[in-house]
Amino acid sequence: MCSTKIVTSFIRDNEKLLILKRSDKVKSMKGLWAGISGIIEKNEEPLKRAKIEIFEEVGITEDMITLVRSSEEMRINSPQYENHEWEIFPFLFEAKNSAIKLNWENSDFKWINVEELENYETVPSLQKVLFNLL
Repeated sequence: MCSTKIVTSFIRDNEKLLILKRSDKVKSMKGLWAGISGIIEKNEEPLKRAKIEIFEEVGITEDMITLVRSSEEMRINSPQYENHEWEIFPFLFEAKNSAIKLNWENSDFKWINVEELENYETVPSLQKVLFNLL
């Protein structure tokens, strides 16, 4: 089985959670709601990649976020590719009054209450990944 290592980060601000809608320009999971995700390059430290992705995708710099919690790596089977799994490294960050500047990877964002997540069509196992951090 093939696997791809990725980070998935959530940003919380005053008990609201940031979710992003993946754009039509990305390779996978188009139009689905997600956290801030990215592929871990070679032997890169997952936390470092998480902070890079947060800046690239929503424009929030490292000095504006605080790591609240990380979770053990999770393995999720990919429904999109046969014999493939995602090795997900989850992170939860806190940010205050952050202005969101989306790049091309996402077409929309929302600040929601955690219990509202079930109302959105998300990437596979997003709730499971999030609940491991709460």
